[in-house]
Amino acid sequence: MKRLLVCLVILSVAQFGYAADLRRAKPESVGMSSERLERIRPFMAKYVEEGKLAGVMTAVARKGKLVHLEKVGKLNIETGEPLKDDSLFRIYSMSKPIVTVAAMMLHEQGRFRLDDPVADYLPEFKDTMVLVDGVEVPQTHPFTIRELMSHQAGLTYGVFSDTPVDRLYRAAGILRNKNLEEMVTELGKIPLLNQPGTKWVYSVSVDVLGRLIEVIAGQPLDVYLQEQLFAPLRMVDTFFEVPRDKLERFGTNHIKDPETGALKVFDSPETSQFANNVTFFSGGGGLVSTMADYLRFAQMLANGGELDGARIISPKTLQVMTRNHLAPGVTSGFGERPGTTGTFAFGLGFGVAVEEPLSNLGSAGEFTWGGAAGTIFWVDPKEDLIAVLMVQMMRNPYPLRTQFKNLVYQAVTQAND
Repeated sequence: MKRLLVCLVILSVAQFGYAADLRRAKPESVGMSSERLERIRPFMAKYVEEGKLAGVMTAVARKGKLVHLEKVGKLNIETGEPLKDDSLFRIYSMSKPIVTVAAMMLHEQGRFRLDDPVADYLPEFKDTMVLVDGVEVPQTHPFTIRELMSHQAGLTYGVFSDTPVDRLYRAAGILRNKNLEEMVTELGKIPLLNQPGTKWVYSVSVDVLGRLIEVIAGQPLDVYLQEQLFAPLRMVDTFFEVPRDKLERFGTNHIKDPETGALKVFDSPETSQFANNVTFFSGGGGLVSTMADYLRFAQMLANGGELDGARIISPKTLQVMTRNHLAPGVTSGFGERPGTTGTFAFGLGFGVAVEEPLSNLGSAGEFTWGGAAGTIFWVDPKEDLIAVLMVQMMRNPYPLRTQFKNLVYQAVTQAND
């Protein structure tokens, strides 16, 4: 019986590896330790057993080989359905790298230049002003596509701060518009938070970028992504709206009850905005995906823009995207702690480690991003390593991402100098 269970587990992993086209390999064959990778699952299981998280799925690949894939806990805490290999996750801001890559595909075709003013393509921003000390003044220069991709355009989100401009975003319902065209129309009426190129402010920039793709490509963003990115990469389970026939694979999203500390449901599949007549294709946070699909995307990046014969972008384009694009004196404010300022910057669609990390294990040159429900991925070109963490927990109070990262790197036994 025990042998049968082991065989079933191996078969399940092999089938997943086939679906993701990342063949399972013994960790030792790619310079990692099986024993040390085995520390990941019980660590995540403890979070689930203590009721802090509903479920966690983790994956690690090195040199194009899948060396770790584990899942613990539930997909849906209302039904008790367990996590499965093909479970669907709200990836929120992990949509941003996907959409930025999609935009850079148009850049490679000569459809725009990075330093073109966004207003050349989206005239709604032609006369947008900047709010400085309560007074609206003209932009020192029209914000560019490069500044849009690197969150230096002067836009904001409307949800993370309470500045006068953020309040205007909320009053206009920027993230509740019916489509990207309507969102851009409303945004063009609101002043910028700061002069372009002077600050890094996490923002709706990639949602605007999604609208720019629609205008340049002449297609809705969901159609463009499906035809130009998802189909070539065989990402069969990534979309803005969960199809009805896949709804059973889409679980609950959670949040910590401030009074009891217990998990409670934040979003249920049947009533989710991700499953019911989606018309606002949020490039900044609207995609749903699976572990297998996101692994394919990440491995394409690790391969320099190609996977299984499908060339998505050039290695040279990816090099540009993963350099620091912040203006001199501008810091991202993400991923840094006292004494580590300047080690983490921002490229085009990715956070970038410009120096060897000081707070956590990792490498200079790795690029990464995460999502609001606690998900994260990164690509480490130096170590030829990718890792993905999938979880569904809003305002996650636990240091899960950094713990997972350290657990991955402590399993490396043969580092690349």
